[in-house]
This record gives sequence, structure tokens and C-alpha cells, in this order.
Amino acid sequence: MSGNSNCRFHRLACNFLDDGVVAAGSGLAHERSPSRARSDLVAAWFRSSAAIVSIISLAACAGPLSALQPEGPAARGTATLWWSMLIGAAVIFLAVLAISALAILRPAVVASFGARRTILWGGLIVPTVILTILVIAAFALGERLLATPREEMPLRIDVTARQWNWEFRYPGGESTANKVRIPVGEDVDFALTSEDVIHGFWIPRLGGKLDAIPGHTNVIRLRADRPGTYGGVCAEYCGTGHAVMPFTVEAVSREEFYSVPAQSAELRP
Repeated sequence: MSGNSNCRFHRLACNFLDDGVVAAGSGLAHERSPSRARSDLVAAWFRSSAAIVSIISLAACAGPLSALQPEGPAARGTATLWWSMLIGAAVIFLAVLAISALAILRPAVVASFGARRTILWGGLIVPTVILTILVIAAFALGERLLATPREEMPLRIDVTARQWNWEFRYPGGESTANKVRIPVGEDVDFALTSEDVIHGFWIPRLGGKLDAIPGHTNVIRLRADRPGTYGGVCAEYCGTGHAVMPFTVEAVSREEFYSVPAQSAELRP
């Protein structure tokens, strides 16, 4: 009887040890195997990554100042470049996670690549290819913002920035403050300058940002494809009133733009 009890106790103890459970004081403590610990760590990394991606995806990407809701060719180029960079960054991020997981779970596989090959491909060839593609795309899409000369030049609106407002002057001599009207479907050249400090002229849904510099004129070409009201901001810190320096852009039909004076339209409710 005593011999059978000892055998049963021996089998029970072996099972406990195989499961990684050891006695600690009056209780029991669970010890995970190294492979199980590595797997749990990798799973935690992937859960954290999924949470980060979800937060980014659910972030506010809409609204009157959203560059991801383009309403003009220049803005669409900016949005395309942004999405391309996001997708590229996501692919690189996932690749790094996969290599990290492989290094933890199968270190021999990563070691088989060799230090020289890893540095050559991971540190030189792949980054060079990715950066070259992004630079070419940025130059190609950025061309849409340039006011290149052409046979029939578009409408030109002179913009003067000052602390803390914007003045828009039309070809006929009319001017408005903090509100500008443009015709739908037509390119418009905004000629920017400043009376005091550097300001940043930016209409996110129509195109990129360009600085208004004292004593210098910069020209940016934008177009609105649909009627509507679009928000604009000063995108360059210019002092204590920087946050209260927004303006609005009202895109109207050609008929309304050329028939209703800008100042009269500004007085309408």
C-alpha cells in the first residue's frame, strides 16, 4: 500500500513539474517556459500595434480644415502623397514587427542572414528605394501648387497678411477682410505678402501652405471643384493673436462671382 502511494505521488509530482508548477511557501507559483514567454510577448506587441492603428484610424479626419477631404487638384495631390506615405509607413512598421517577432521566436533564422547582408539591405538598399519613390512623388505632386506662366493667366487675388487679419484685393480694386470669394472650377492665383511678420496662408481642402513674407510676393495657384465654404488659417506662428487669424473661402458659380460684387456678397447674411 505504501509503495503504491509513493508511485502515485511520484507521477503527480512529475506532472506538476512538467506543467511548470512549483510549490512556493504555502501556495503554488506558475513558471512559464521560455518559448511560451516569448510567444506572449510577441502577442502583446501585436495587440499594442493593433490598438495604435485603431486609434489612428478613428482619429478625426474630416471637417472644414481637413486636408484628407480635398476639393481641388492641388489638395488631392497632397492627400494622395499623405496616403502613400501612410501606407508605406504601415508596411515598413509591419515588416519591422515581423522581423522582431522572427528574431524572438526563431533567432537562428535571423542570424542566418548575416550582419553584412542585413545592414546592406535593411540599412541602405531598401530605405534608398523608398525615399527615392517618395521624393519623386512629392516633386511631381508639388508642381500642382506652382503658378507657372501660361498663355491665359488665371484670376489673381492679392492677399496681404497682417497681425491679425487677412486682406483680399480683387482685380477691380475691391477688397474684403478675412473672407474671399472665388469662382468654382477656375484656377485662382493668390499673390501673398505681409506687412509685419511671416504668416502662413493655408486652405487645407484646396491645397498646400505657402508663406506670406514681408517685402516679397509668393504666388500659389488653387482651385475649388465644388461650391461651398472652406476654412483657411495662418499656419505660421506669428504672435499672440495667431490662433484668432482664420479666414473663409466661398466658392461660388462663375455667374454669381462675376455678377455680384465681392463687398456686397460679404454683407449678405
